Amino acid sequence: MVNWYTADTHFGHENIIPFCGRPFRHVGHMDSMLIENMWKVVQPDDDLWIIGDFAFGPKAKDPEYLDILFGQLPGARKHLIVGNHDLAPTLALPWDSISHLTEVRDGPDGLHHTLCHYPMITWNGARKGTLQLFGHVHNNWQGSRNAVNLGVDQWDFMPVSFQQVAQRAKRLPVNQHWGDVERGRVLI
Repeated sequence: MVNWYTADTHFGHENIIPFCGRPFRHVGHMDSMLIENMWKVVQPDDDLWIIGDFAFGPKAKDPEYLDILFGQLPGARKHLIVGNHDLAPTLALPWDSISHLTEVRDGPDGLHHTLCHYPMITWNGARKGTLQLFGHVHNNWQGSRNAVNLGVDQWDFMPVSFQQVAQRAKRLPVNQHWGDVERGRVLI
């Protein structure tokens, strides 16, 4: 079993294509490519974590559209970390878990990493090397050494494993405000 993470899919949202410069012809093309990309990596016994903004726009209010879309998601278990665009019809889908913030044990170190739709400056275990996985800011910011943007706009519209996230985190700069909130703790 592998955890796969993604954020800001914005299924059904036509305006996200020009807003974020997504390389899709129309929303149907985007939706089908996002689903196809998920199926390329997420296996039948895996967990799929959507870190907010599953769907948006008029289609996000259509329960029938959302049911069909949800039924196409791969993996044994599907989890939603609630984002600012996740409306009641999205929350009514048969997710295995729904939360605003959660900790997931992942990676070779066995640490509990924090998932929240919004980037945070610190979180439980941050001083001990846990990462924060977020979305919300689309293509505006990759993140920092210990907080990584998992939005589809940052990852070629693919879900990613924790190993991929950890590798990217090592290449990102230290958050310039880390010393303001975690005095005396320097990230390597």
